[in-house]
Amino acid sequence: MEGRFVAHVTVGIDIGTTSVKAVAADADGKIVASERIGHRLIAPRSDRFEHDPRSAWIDGVLSGWSAVSAGHEVAGVCVSAMVPSLCGVDKDGEPVTAGLLYGDARGRHESVDPLPVDALSIDSQPINAQPIDPVGESEQVPATGFGEVAGFAKWLGAQPEVAALWPAQAVANHALCGVGAIDTSSAMTMTPLFGLEGWDNEVLETLGLNTDQLPVTCPGHTPIARDTRAAASSTISADTVISGGTIDALAEQTVADAHRSGDVLVVCGTTLIIWGLTDEWREVEGLWTIPYAVESKSAIGGASNAGGLFIDRVRSMVGAVNEADLTNAAAGDLPVWVPYLRGERTPWHDSRRRAELLELGLNHGPAEITAAAYEASGFVVRHHLDLADVSPQRIVAVGGGTRSRAWMQALADCTNLAVDVSAHPHGAALGAAYAARVSAGLEADMSHSRLWARTSHRVEPRDNIVEAADIRYRKFRGAIE
Repeated sequence: MEGRFVAHVTVGIDIGTTSVKAVAADADGKIVASERIGHRLIAPRSDRFEHDPRSAWIDGVLSGWSAVSAGHEVAGVCVSAMVPSLCGVDKDGEPVTAGLLYGDARGRHESVDPLPVDALSIDSQPINAQPIDPVGESEQVPATGFGEVAGFAKWLGAQPEVAALWPAQAVANHALCGVGAIDTSSAMTMTPLFGLEGWDNEVLETLGLNTDQLPVTCPGHTPIARDTRAAASSTISADTVISGGTIDALAEQTVADAHRSGDVLVVCGTTLIIWGLTDEWREVEGLWTIPYAVESKSAIGGASNAGGLFIDRVRSMVGAVNEADLTNAAAGDLPVWVPYLRGERTPWHDSRRRAELLELGLNHGPAEITAAAYEASGFVVRHHLDLADVSPQRIVAVGGGTRSRAWMQALADCTNLAVDVSAHPHGAALGAAYAARVSAGLEADMSHSRLWARTSHRVEPRDNIVEAADIRYRKFRGAIE
């Protein structure tokens, strides 16, 4: 951890899929302290995806806060997190179930049969984690006709000792200040439980729940209201404003230098997220269209499992390969990966797809297999852009994966676009720190957050690789369609 004494900073904490990142930033967006705390991503089998919420959503957050707040006057703090997530907590706000994450089968209302006692983490290290009272095959979760979070809620609500259902932001905020609260943007990701007028009583009743079992909501960047009892249990001084929180991808957008039509924001995290910016609102089958953080812009794209989740898994299987070997391998003959380890989100929305390695030859070793994994991530970005038809001009790469030169080069080579690499690998935490300034009254709104964007360097596509990558991309498209 790096830090020095600076007065009146704000802190952003981001709960990611494999780690918690925390930063303290001054008024100009300069990061004066940072910390990363890794945690296990638990995948007992291919259709399960969960956290130990005590470790990831509480201990990691408190460790991050302690590390970056030391020696500073902190005006405000904001927690961002991946969405959706949900766990059951007891009457004291302590987690009593696993923390279910996006894509877990329990959100699809399918059979959720018991898991083996010796479950495995995603890096194949035994963790002896067993979900609390899993539902047996003969006790299928009834189909509700609703979305993923409704499935999570139905399953979690049936577990013993569960008094309330909170996402990661609420669990973290309770640990920080004694109140299980979230902001309204995070609450909207819990549709259909949350609607335009707040928690939907009618929907909750169909799930056997009531509004008292869901988090307190804070409109926009309104600070969390702490009562006397909550203040007594707070980790944070009453002088520090605590935001309701935000969504990780939204926080990342606000401090990224992607703001013109033709810009492509690629978030290189555990999940690979692709947004092509455009002046028009246009919907594309299989992709998502959202209002972008920059006024008058829309973004077309989606989320893929071809990010760090896939790349790290390949690296763990084939062993360490140095960057020079990867560069040399990319200039030669490579196999082609289909990178769907646990199904694929956009554009397929198909949990049954699995990874494949095509055209593997005797001449291929760890370097070629790993280089092909990076290319597969680039091919997924290109596929999204082909479908979105947004006339891409450049890529703005953000997220922890920007520290990998091989990944950034593969993005450039596979799309034939220049890649401007963010100077901040913890962009979601930095965006959350800016949101904390708004909650603390130091900024009127988020409109100037882009001033905090920093570009480290540009990566250009290599002419000698682009043509070969294009041939492999055609093979990739043929394999996935």
